[in-house]
Amino acid sequence: MCAHDLLFFNDTFHLFQAEEGNIEYKLKLVNPTQYRFEHLATQLKWRLQEGRGEAVYQIGVEDNGLMVGLTEEDMKASLKTLRRMAEKVGADITLLREREVDYELDRSRRKIAEVLVRKVPDDQQFLDLRVAVLGNVDSGKSTLLGVLTQGELDNGRGRARLNLFRHLHEIQTGRTSSISFEILGFNSKGEVVNYSESRTAEEICESSSKMITFIDLAGHYKYLKTTIFGLTSYCPDFAMLVVGANTGIAGTTREHLGLAMALKVPIFIVVSKVDLCSSGTVEKTVRQLERVLKQPGCNKVPMLVTSPDDAVTAAQQFAQSASITPIFTLSSVSGENLDLLKVFFNILPPLSNSKEQEELMQQLTEFQVDEIYSVPDVGTVVGGTLYSGVCREGDRLVVGPTDEGKFLRLKVCSMQRNRSACRVLRAGQAATLALGNFDRSLLRKGMVMVSPKMNPTICWQFEAAIVLLFHAKTFRRGFQVTVHVGNVRQTATVECLLGKEELRTGERAVVCFRFMKHPEYLRVGAKLLFREGVTKGIGHVTHLLPTSQNHDSVASPAALL
Repeated sequence: MCAHDLLFFNDTFHLFQAEEGNIEYKLKLVNPTQYRFEHLATQLKWRLQEGRGEAVYQIGVEDNGLMVGLTEEDMKASLKTLRRMAEKVGADITLLREREVDYELDRSRRKIAEVLVRKVPDDQQFLDLRVAVLGNVDSGKSTLLGVLTQGELDNGRGRARLNLFRHLHEIQTGRTSSISFEILGFNSKGEVVNYSESRTAEEICESSSKMITFIDLAGHYKYLKTTIFGLTSYCPDFAMLVVGANTGIAGTTREHLGLAMALKVPIFIVVSKVDLCSSGTVEKTVRQLERVLKQPGCNKVPMLVTSPDDAVTAAQQFAQSASITPIFTLSSVSGENLDLLKVFFNILPPLSNSKEQEELMQQLTEFQVDEIYSVPDVGTVVGGTLYSGVCREGDRLVVGPTDEGKFLRLKVCSMQRNRSACRVLRAGQAATLALGNFDRSLLRKGMVMVSPKMNPTICWQFEAAIVLLFHAKTFRRGFQVTVHVGNVRQTATVECLLGKEELRTGERAVVCFRFMKHPEYLRVGAKLLFREGVTKGIGHVTHLLPTSQNHDSVASPAALL
């Protein structure tokens, strides 16, 4: 076998050996033949597909991960080849970091390089990651988002957050009470694209290859149900817990951390307001966070980010391991360490790969209704997330269940993603759908819009395997709780505990719940969270009881379509 064939064989072997993920190791890419170059470009295309438009190349590293390094000359030639490969597949490259390594067989200076390759997907669908923003009231959540998305530092009195508020009382009190969405884009070269330079949301979407959608949630305890709804309904990929350096872990901070962990949302921490404190106070807050994260209930590995190199490592390890928890310390007023958070967001890879995305897209259409609006000259508009399938303009779907258990026909007139028009919506993407003159009063949060082929069923009563996290007394039949399952939020009664009379804190059981007000659409396996005062529990739906058992007065949904 000649050297050229051997190189081709090794590349092919590696391509099929490590299909998972978007990281590729390459020892060197110096002056490849045309035949090998074509193969390398195909390999790059595959890695980009795996990472949904992003790939990381580690140059100077063998297939088994051994860091050999390259001379200055070979590194320049390899980067030049990689740039040519990227141009061929319509992508850009960004050098993330370079570092020197000691190689035993050679005393000359050798380097390895880490390169981010990013392209705009062929159908112009940018990579979109959703980040839920959690933290106690007055920790600086909305101010941090204002600084990131507007491109201007805060004046120390909350100017940056004013653009995020939706209600007059929020502006007056400075406290978020509703769920708002903000966007931060990155172009194919890794540069920030935001509202600075008077850009509109549409221009940000057009210029970005990657989009971070922030879900700004309420910090005050009296808005806890809104925060839980944001976490369960909007399916965030990650959660950012903001902690004030001056207050430390206070108020709802522990509660929000517990909610994110219960729902298995990967979490990273931002310690804000470092400009108000001495370095000793900041260190004390970080140590306090590290102690909480290492406790048996959390079992996390805290990772303090202090340099761009740390930010790159944190982004990669955070996506690979659920136990890694990066911690950033920054200021929205001075801008200290703000760039490290931007580097982290730029490199942060998606949790699901292209294969999982494809499988969801093959299923029938299912859209969760989270918000309902009436827009002048447009009509009724619903906002939410497409759980499965593909949705297009002009699609005819059914929405329900209504209070009577019916599903009603409707037509999707137009769609918008991140405030700009789109023709096709894919599984996992959030959007607003215009429904024309459909009667708004027939809709409510918690409904679903599904394909008529799905023959959707309704549910009054269901069983769930639960863990009781906390309850002051005993949890028994007849107890009423607020149940959160995805976008469903409703009071339910405990009908029975299978095999048990009562339940105490920390115990597990299969419980039968019955909805109080109206039927809902549920999926077996869906995560469940319930609460009532100090009572809290988590679990998942195990069984939906048939309609006849559920509620005598409800007719078959198939007959109502």
